[in-house]
Amino acid sequence: MTSCYRWTLGCLLLLALGARAGESGLQLVGEAHLKFLFWPIYHSQLYSADGSYQAGQRPLQLDIHYQRSIAASDLVARTGLEWETQGLAHPQQQQWLQRLRELWPDVENGDVLTLAVGPDDVSRFYLNGELLGHMDDPAFTRSFLDIWLSPNTSRPELRLALIGQAES
Repeated sequence: MTSCYRWTLGCLLLLALGARAGESGLQLVGEAHLKFLFWPIYHSQLYSADGSYQAGQRPLQLDIHYQRSIAASDLVARTGLEWETQGLAHPQQQQWLQRLRELWPDVENGDVLTLAVGPDDVSRFYLNGELLGHMDDPAFTRSFLDIWLSPNTSRPELRLALIGQAES
């Protein structure tokens, strides 16, 4: 077994078990804070294998530490709105949003929602380290990550902070 294969298999196993980024060997790329006026909404962190960001690289992990309670329906609606704002359209988008409605619970202040993406491009969602479920479509993974990481994001200052190019 080659060392690259063992490394990839190890990363997948750790991600599948819901390991936190530091425990899985992923390194912090950047972090950002989202506020509305002066109210904090969430603190987000992006992790990669080497602590740097390049579009399309895997594994990748995005942690969102909520600083207020938000209904799952509002999270799903915001996801759809962000795709619309960026002009991202995909024939499966409505099915993706329905699947997110099934996966995501309401979040409370202090909860951490994690997206872990392995080399297989499968999106695995965790709440406070417990697996919620997954989305097997690589197109979903790209579209979902684009909300934060695309140059067309609605929050370019957050993107720059997450990819390690600025502070938010």
